[in-house]
Amino acid sequence: MKKMILPVILLVFIAILGTGAYLKKHKVQEYKTAPVSKETIIQVVEASGTIQPVQTVSIGSQVSGMIKEIYVDYNSKVKKGQLLAQIDTSLFTAQVEQAQANIANAKSNLAKIQAVAENDKKTYDRYKNLYNRNFIAKSELDLAESTYKSDLAQISAAKAQIAQASAAYNTAAANLRYTKIISPVDGVVVSRGVDVGQTVAASFQTPELFSVAQDLTQMQIEASVAEADIGKVKVGQEVNYTLDGYQDSVFYGKVLQVRISPTTVQNVVTYTVIIQVNNEDMKLIPGMTANVSIITSKKADVMSVPNAALKFTPNVDGSGPKYKKQGIWILGGDKKIKRINVQTGASDDEYTEIISDKIHPGDNVVVGIKGRGDAKKGRQPRPPRMF
Repeated sequence: MKKMILPVILLVFIAILGTGAYLKKHKVQEYKTAPVSKETIIQVVEASGTIQPVQTVSIGSQVSGMIKEIYVDYNSKVKKGQLLAQIDTSLFTAQVEQAQANIANAKSNLAKIQAVAENDKKTYDRYKNLYNRNFIAKSELDLAESTYKSDLAQISAAKAQIAQASAAYNTAAANLRYTKIISPVDGVVVSRGVDVGQTVAASFQTPELFSVAQDLTQMQIEASVAEADIGKVKVGQEVNYTLDGYQDSVFYGKVLQVRISPTTVQNVVTYTVIIQVNNEDMKLIPGMTANVSIITSKKADVMSVPNAALKFTPNVDGSGPKYKKQGIWILGGDKKIKRINVQTGASDDEYTEIISDKIHPGDNVVVGIKGRGDAKKGRQPRPPRMF
């Protein structure tokens, strides 16, 4: 009896294996499909940048000295002509007083010389009368004339000294005025670079004491765009951007300027693109990082297919025919697929525009094969036990 059971089991096992191989060979291929649809395809250039005021005025000091008082701080709103800080005036007041004294001294000297000149002129006139009457020698007349002309020259020199002293006074007075640090514009203080008691030195370059931003309701993004993308960016293009501080919000702007001056860092070339943004709600703060999407092309309601449809080919092992033209595979009602040559247009991360009179919205385009790559690895079934 046992001798008969063993051959039967072998025959059953062989039949099962043969049936499985047959079903596998003749299994009907099932495809993943997606409908051809009308989509809006948006092409963008990605970049990053920082929020900056449209115009920031750097306020410095033209004179050196110790900061005696500071009247504003960060975020202070200021008006044009408002006093921001005061430099110690002791030295500058002394210079003004000295210049005033020099002017007074020069004027006194002029008056003295003018008095001498007036007397020497009278002597010269008297000597001319005496010479005409032959009472004095010609040499005495010449000496009187020379003395008078010398007085006239000294008068000119004294007047020049007055002008020089006046110029020195004007300089000293201007320096005294410069000890008052005044805001030249209306705005908001965005930075302060000094403290009370600190000495500023304006010998070589003007130190920056304050930075005042004008009209924070209008801001701009200074975005760095890669060399490969800059040719797509044009003035007037719309921009979407997000901020790390407002991760759930999307903001909007417009390209204002494409600067042609390149920036090269470690052989990477970028260009600065200025994006105009509105800040009426005052959410934007200078220095914020903006993740920018510049819309370079926008096509609405165009016939499109998922990008995967353009990559699909039935012979995934590479043994199938090679096609020179771009095409997609359509699944018909008979469950068979047919390849159609198409032209492609705009594309984004999800869809590609299809140009063909043989494709219509609603057609089922093949994007993959069902079950391929979806099977989960598990324990393999055990073969029947043999007795």
